[in-house]
Amino acid sequence: MLTLLKKPTSEAAELAQPAWHPDFRNAQRLPDTKIIRTSFLLNGAAVLVAAVIVIGFSFQIYRLTDLTVQTELWQRQIDRTKAPSDQAIALQKKFQAAAAQITELGGFIESRPLVSDLLLHFGATLPDYLAFDRFDLSATNLNVRASVRGAPDQASGRASTYIQQLKGDAFLAQRFSEINLVNLNRSPQTGGLIVEISFKLKEAKKP
Repeated sequence: MLTLLKKPTSEAAELAQPAWHPDFRNAQRLPDTKIIRTSFLLNGAAVLVAAVIVIGFSFQIYRLTDLTVQTELWQRQIDRTKAPSDQAIALQKKFQAAAAQITELGGFIESRPLVSDLLLHFGATLPDYLAFDRFDLSATNLNVRASVRGAPDQASGRASTYIQQLKGDAFLAQRFSEINLVNLNRSPQTGGLIVEISFKLKEAKKP
């Protein structure tokens, strides 16, 4: 009942009234009357995505260019220092070779007993019946010739005793690896007994 008493709106009145001419409009082809068009939003989003891609790509190109420049600078620095570095390496190798030779020579010198020490030791331990005639120290051996006083049988026994004395000497054992009787002959000039003894030097320890 109340609905019948309401005043009809203008839109309802227009719909109620018949159109005065046929409506030939195509609603799909009519222009968009919105304040912000859908196509604008889509184009704006596409432009934003493209801008982000371009900025990211540009940043990568910048980083690559900067890395290339730094690499070239480092390479130029390496090229400048290569020649002095090679010279320093060559000098170091020469120094190491010279140091090795000096060390080896020092070890060889230290391994050789001093003649003065040997003479002092032999003089202190030499029996009264024996006298040195020759003392020859070479790179590998010490050769000694001595005269033994006494009768032939007595001189021979004294020579054997002295050889055993030398082999049991701790001072000589530190410097010689072998002590051998090389020759035992009668001297035609003096008639005494001549004894020849060979001492083999110990090899020098390698550094």
